[in-house]
Amino acid sequence: MVIGDRDERQQLRVNEQIRVPKVLVIDENGQKLGVMETRDALRLARSKGLDLIEVAPHARPPVCRIMDYGKFKYQQQKREREARKHHKEMKEIRLSPQMSEHDLRYRIKNAEEFLMEGHRVRIFMQPRGRWVAHLDLGESKLQEFVNHLSHVAVVEMPITHQGNMLVVVLAPRKDAKAKPTPVTAKPVTPPIQPTPPSPLPTSLSQESTEASPSEPQPPEKEPPKVIEVASDGQ
Repeated sequence: MVIGDRDERQQLRVNEQIRVPKVLVIDENGQKLGVMETRDALRLARSKGLDLIEVAPHARPPVCRIMDYGKFKYQQQKREREARKHHKEMKEIRLSPQMSEHDLRYRIKNAEEFLMEGHRVRIFMQPRGRWVAHLDLGESKLQEFVNHLSHVAVVEMPITHQGNMLVVVLAPRKDAKAKPTPVTAKPVTPPIQPTPPSPLPTSLSQESTEASPSEPQPPEKEPPKVIEVASDGQ
């Protein structure tokens, strides 16, 4: 198992950490150099600018390799990553009969991501209360969930009743392709710039000024009329 290998690698001793008097030495090219004194093997590794690594401590005598310890650790980590990549765990998603459309679509998206990553997905629903008497409704919603994932999954275990719980197991399709999300781009309307009024020609401007009515002047007051009255004595 990977865990056991990791524990064993953590116990590997390097260079001066190797305490046994003699070791079986393998050089950087994979050639066996035979059993050597540990100090001589370490001196040989140092002369090549490399390290002496005890790769099989339980052998008799222990097996050591001459190599670059930094490169050796990198190769170990790379193998661990590859092992984790091929070891896919089963994911679980829980549904409920009264789940809203928004929550249902959110879990469909999660299941799709798990399947695209190569995981198997176990979807289960455990109705409670009055929903226990209506398992057919829960089964219908579970089937709807499965149908939404038909482009990325195959049914590994069909919907089954386990007590009052409904369970279905999906496995990733080999030709799985994610549904493209349509994106509708809204056209960008450039802002409308106000158009400045065009200046009138000089002649028209003058005519307009002459034709424009002048401000009304208040009427002039007429002087009061003097009426002469002739007296009788004249």
